[in-house]
Amino acid sequence: MCFLVIFLAALCSAGAAVPRDLELALKGFRSDVPPGWSFTQTTSAEGKSTVERSDAGKPEFDRWTLALKDGRAPAAGDLRDYGDARSRRSRGGTAPRLVDQLDLGSLETVSGDDVRVTYRCRLRPGETGDKTAAFLRATVVVHKVTHTIEVIELASTSGFSPGFGVSIGELLTRMTYSLPTEGRPSFPQQVATRVRGTAFFFKSLDAEMTVTFGDFMQPVKRTRAASP
Repeated sequence: MCFLVIFLAALCSAGAAVPRDLELALKGFRSDVPPGWSFTQTTSAEGKSTVERSDAGKPEFDRWTLALKDGRAPAAGDLRDYGDARSRRSRGGTAPRLVDQLDLGSLETVSGDDVRVTYRCRLRPGETGDKTAAFLRATVVVHKVTHTIEVIELASTSGFSPGFGVSIGELLTRMTYSLPTEGRPSFPQQVATRVRGTAFFFKSLDAEMTVTFGDFMQPVKRTRAASP
């Protein structure tokens, strides 16, 4: 009888429907900037910063340019290093989609009203050997009127060790998104990450990084002049 009760409880949990507002929000969610939009990306970490511009009007592998490095115009060496780094990034693999890692079977409602609702759930491993996901919880804030995800926060529930000699006391990533308006979709606004930890008891792994997005524009489509 005990086994039957446990089995039925697991079956009901697996078949539980995802709330409609969250289902619609996840269906239309993009973690990156929607295609066809140019934007500026500013990255700040460890006292250094870069300002990059992505031009949607250019071919895919020529879209990115380095506008500023540490608050100044980039030197020739900076541009060369930037081009090499961008080239390596373009050859890298595809990262797992965050929404695919949400364990919706563990979903719980934290709070809500007529405008917004906040959910929390566990994370599935993003790839083989992922030892971090089990120690994180995802918090998702949904704007019910527009079916838009406004915030996704990944936070550690306690200290953990993702590998030999590595101890993480805190891991927090917070991603924020704008609400769509007429003619403009939801855009990423900021990704802020904070890590507190050590490696082999003495090397600090403490770090903070912020990536901010802005200056969203659609390239003006040029029409070819008619032949006389």
